[in-house]
Amino acid sequence: MEEKQTKSLGKRIGTGIIVVCAVLFALFFFYTEHYYHADAQARTALQSGDGVTVSQAALGYLFDGPGTEDLLIFYPGAKVEETAYAPMLRKLAEEGMDVYLVAMPQRLAIFGIERATEVFTEKLVDPDDLTVWTQARERYGHFYIGGHSLGGAMAANYAAKHPDKIEGLVLLAAYSSKPLPEDLSVLSVYGSEDGVLNRNKYEENKVNLPADYQEIEIAGGNHAQFGSYGKQRGDGTASISAEEQQKATVDAILSFWEAE
Repeated sequence: MEEKQTKSLGKRIGTGIIVVCAVLFALFFFYTEHYYHADAQARTALQSGDGVTVSQAALGYLFDGPGTEDLLIFYPGAKVEETAYAPMLRKLAEEGMDVYLVAMPQRLAIFGIERATEVFTEKLVDPDDLTVWTQARERYGHFYIGGHSLGGAMAANYAAKHPDKIEGLVLLAAYSSKPLPEDLSVLSVYGSEDGVLNRNKYEENKVNLPADYQEIEIAGGNHAQFGSYGKQRGDGTASISAEEQQKATVDAILSFWEAE
């Protein structure tokens, strides 16, 4: 009798675990499938032209402009369609900094921190070559990484883990939770009306940045307007347009890049 009761209890526990796992999976799927979509302007920016070739690959999009020396690998914000950043990144490519916009698993950069390395094996170099970064440097001499919000935080994690790979880090409404090398160039940009960025965490984690990091506040900018995906829940109201905020961001990145 006791043996039967034990088996019955074990079956009930097993069934309960399966049900809980199924519910959690369903909730996760529901959470990740409700995301911010790129707008029409972003879709237009994915078209090649005006000196920029935009090519789609398994890991994202390469914005290939007239520049040949510098590449920025960009991680999108959480639950944001990666193509929403196309207008801003295209402008960077037009000015000489090529950009690889990374598509993240389930649109969450926390699941794709190492994709910066995968980018080279997938698109920029011969996938059969074992010395990925060596061959990548035959095309680009300087590599930067950056991202928006959670994407920026995960880009910072990558830079902290691979200090020999990256020369600069661009944080858009983001902060680094890990100490970064003192010789790493870092640019931090945020909007004055950002209602999503945790300002307390942002200030607390400044200790992880190099002493000479650069910080720029875009007057009138908010959180969502670094991309082109509309309003974001909890965000502040911007007093400038998305185009103005993105131009200010591009100008900041170009100044940061040219100073290197």
